[in-house]
Amino acid sequence: MTIDDSIQWPPGYCINPRVQNMPAEVIEAFREIPVAVAGDCMGRSIGAMGLRTYHDDIGLTMCGPALTVRVRPGDNLMIHKALTMVQTGDVLVIDGGGDLTQALMGGLMRTTALTRKLGGLVIDGAIRDLVEWAEGGLPVFARGHTHRGPSKEGPGEINVPVCCAGLVVQPGDLVLGDADGVIAIPASEAPSLLAAARAHLKKEEAIRAANREGSSDPERFDAILRKKGLPI
Repeated sequence: MTIDDSIQWPPGYCINPRVQNMPAEVIEAFREIPVAVAGDCMGRSIGAMGLRTYHDDIGLTMCGPALTVRVRPGDNLMIHKALTMVQTGDVLVIDGGGDLTQALMGGLMRTTALTRKLGGLVIDGAIRDLVEWAEGGLPVFARGHTHRGPSKEGPGEINVPVCCAGLVVQPGDLVLGDADGVIAIPASEAPSLLAAARAHLKKEEAIRAANREGSSDPERFDAILRKKGLPI
């Protein structure tokens, strides 16, 4: 991302260029990685908290580079601007401060997002027009919902680091979402994490097979209990 330092933005406003630093083949490969597996490989302590899905299809997944937006709670001016900047497959990550008093997006903006072939939405704030969101076709994770609409006054920032529902997201990070939740993977860590996630999946499959056959080794957990002083 190249930022023009000569631009003097008014206080509270900033519009940075879209970041594209993730190879398409890496993004495509991560479509097979569940959020829980990515989270396990990242220490089991990273990911958004308190969001819920608003698309009815529980199997619908999200995988794409982040275009980030920070808005004043209850105001969606900069979200409208961001929707003119997104490219196919991008995930719009919106830091709305967790406010639920006014919806940041509704059915009309959903139509725009579908037309722009957005990869998904992560909103630390509220949405409205739930019947339309439930039609599917677009993964949407939001803090909550309300009938009350937003203002369009600003301020806001586009393509800046944001904290969305406890998840720190940099512009261009790879954002994954599924029925379990949402996680962001730094672009620099994506190739190594992909290898670790694939190895983790193979390990899980072996454990699953042993569980299915009833042949899992009890020593796996007994050893941990003995280290804690239990007479196993």
